[in-house]
Amino acid sequence: MDVSGRASQVTECRVCGKSDWQDVVSFGQMPLANGYLEPAKSYPDELYFPLALLSCRSCRLLSLSLVVDPELLYRDYAYVTSDSNMIRNHMRYVAQTCQKRFEMPADSLVVELGSNIGTQLKEFQSAGMRTLGVDPAENLAEIANAAGVETLPEFFNAETAESIRETHGPARLILGRHVFAHIDDVAGIAAGVSQLLAPDGVFAIEVPYALDMLDKIEFDTIYHEHLSYYLVGTLVTLFERHGLRVVDVERVGVHGGSIMVFVGLEGSRWPVSPRVPELIALEERTGLYEDAAYHRFAQSIDQIRKDLPTLVRGLLAEGKRIAGYGASAKGNTILNACGLGPDELEFCSDTTDLKQGKVLPGTHIPVCTPEYAKAHAPDYYLLLAWNYAGEIIGNERAFMEAGGRFIVPIPVPSVVGP
Repeated sequence: MDVSGRASQVTECRVCGKSDWQDVVSFGQMPLANGYLEPAKSYPDELYFPLALLSCRSCRLLSLSLVVDPELLYRDYAYVTSDSNMIRNHMRYVAQTCQKRFEMPADSLVVELGSNIGTQLKEFQSAGMRTLGVDPAENLAEIANAAGVETLPEFFNAETAESIRETHGPARLILGRHVFAHIDDVAGIAAGVSQLLAPDGVFAIEVPYALDMLDKIEFDTIYHEHLSYYLVGTLVTLFERHGLRVVDVERVGVHGGSIMVFVGLEGSRWPVSPRVPELIALEERTGLYEDAAYHRFAQSIDQIRKDLPTLVRGLLAEGKRIAGYGASAKGNTILNACGLGPDELEFCSDTTDLKQGKVLPGTHIPVCTPEYAKAHAPDYYLLLAWNYAGEIIGNERAFMEAGGRFIVPIPVPSVVGP
């Protein structure tokens, strides 16, 4: 399908403005990772775009080489916040940490960017906070509003921030959990944050940590929605350029390894935590400001792209049946990058209503309910939602006791048994 005008090439770094790029890895033409499709005999209108990763030699931002039109990606969105115990507990932790660390009184205004169906904001509501969600996905904003979480179906920018301040007052906390990496115009976000924050307010973001991504070979994090992959040092550079200041950072285990980064206005009362320079020093010791680390990352990706199909097809040659577990966007990167499709996986099980009955982008593997999967249990599940491996394997003891096994694709393809 013709995609001209639906994407733009990245030239200047969105953090530092330089144009000295290191080519890291290219996957060629790839479908949109959340572009789930209705079953059909053929898919001539399915959208494909180049997917390649670059590293800025000036500030070490990891960036996609292409920005797909966000109107295409987000106005109708299939990803719904996970209801796993791990994520629920983490959301509670995020709310408690922000309140305690930054002394937020009851009735403070919390604004969340990319608020999805409002699950995180409910944690702040339970603590007596006023909340407002901002999410461009009209289908998800409708769900959130129906659930009592006021949500604007908009993209956040300076204009949106001005309107919110006029109607709701200044925000004590602006939160962006796993949305900041999706944003191209980070300068516009910084301008909106500066306009909306109260003097002692905090902008808290959570992003996949590039250090963990490289260390654990988490190449499945790379898809068209994730425009940026950040180091702490890169974020310090970004916010300093826009009159903001990183005051604290914390490593957390969700989504394969992430960082919570807390940002204040330049003149705010919050001191800079020692954890900020400590993590930058770790990044430097690990070599993440040099080309060699990114060469090694690309070589490790190539190895997984060879080893995983070999493992899967070897099991098929033994007469084993294989299916996918978790119709995640990350999993779609794995399948398409490794050339695995319906010849290898019979179906993919997922708990998300919006995905069930559809087919995965690119591979067109059917997505089924957990009930169907249980009734048609394979010999092996390829664990596409591997970042929930501990919880999933714990919940699937009956499957494993009956002889079932899991294939964990990252960081080294391996089989997990009882």
